[in-house]
Amino acid sequence: MYTYDYLLSFTIQVFEKMGCPTRDAEAAAKVFLRAELRNLPSHGMLRMKDYFQLWEAGRINTKPEIRIIHESPSTAVVDGDMAIGMLAATRSMEIAIEKAKVSGTGWVATQNSNHFGIGSYYAMMALEHDMIGIAMTNANPLVAPTNSVSKLLGTNPIAFAVPSKNQPAFIADFSSTPIARGKLAVAARKGEKVAYGFVQDKEGNPSNDPDILKEGGTMLPLGGDLEHGSHKGYALGAIIDILTGVISGANFGPFIPPNLAFLPMPKVQVGKGMGHFFGAMRIDAFQTADVFKSRMDKWIDTFRNAKPIKGKQVLIPGDIEREAEERIGKEGIRILPSIVKELKEIADKLEVDFEEK
Repeated sequence: MYTYDYLLSFTIQVFEKMGCPTRDAEAAAKVFLRAELRNLPSHGMLRMKDYFQLWEAGRINTKPEIRIIHESPSTAVVDGDMAIGMLAATRSMEIAIEKAKVSGTGWVATQNSNHFGIGSYYAMMALEHDMIGIAMTNANPLVAPTNSVSKLLGTNPIAFAVPSKNQPAFIADFSSTPIARGKLAVAARKGEKVAYGFVQDKEGNPSNDPDILKEGGTMLPLGGDLEHGSHKGYALGAIIDILTGVISGANFGPFIPPNLAFLPMPKVQVGKGMGHFFGAMRIDAFQTADVFKSRMDKWIDTFRNAKPIKGKQVLIPGDIEREAEERIGKEGIRILPSIVKELKEIADKLEVDFEEK
């Protein structure tokens, strides 16, 4: 078990050794550790190896010049300069918030970036400004469209954060697939199977093997199959791909560079790097913040008090992660032994201290 402070310090040192200025190293490390606190280890320390190997392969820039390349009063396109995705995303959301302060809403499309971790981190940045926050990203292609075996879409998640008055904020953060790729990796590390409807083999047959992607299989859209609405998950993933990839000038679909260094770059590029999309909406552009947040409390109360199925609890999006953050913050962060081993190997290569527990 590790404390938050220990892992944060270690992660900062790793990014500094990779060439990041301290401020950038801290910004990236906070996203990694927020994922661990919110019990989303698929986007936490597990990803350190991915970024280290991308750095070794020269596929990330640790001293980027993140800049606006096109803008209007309420919109902007940001070039991430091949940055660690957390840095390009944080700056992009800051710009969206700045524009919303002036125009009521702010929208930023980001190109030339990399994997940005948990989307809720950026959506939640808007909450302290009495704004609704939105964040989404495309990802390397592992998902087949409905009725296909071709890898054309990423898991393409979207996050949505809404402030409230006395109730905890509404935080929705989910992929357009039934499971995140990182959670497949975690299941594989544990030697566990996954539910049918998450992946298929290279012929399109249902599979419960979390490692099936290595054998030519694909992930499935949210819904799993047509009978259970996979065309809707496919449509959601496609919408996110268009907003993050097409409109930003980034790559989209099968042209997105993989965030795994051992996978080859696509032979064809139709844009620059990976793409994101961010939004910030000032509540008082619609009604006073106090009135809205009181109404949001009423919405949350209404749904939380819905009659539950026997033995079940009615949840509001964000409940599970918030409760996990409180618990893990007190108890400490548990890291799988295989990931601890990887972190130790990275530490040794970079001459950083890391204690194996």
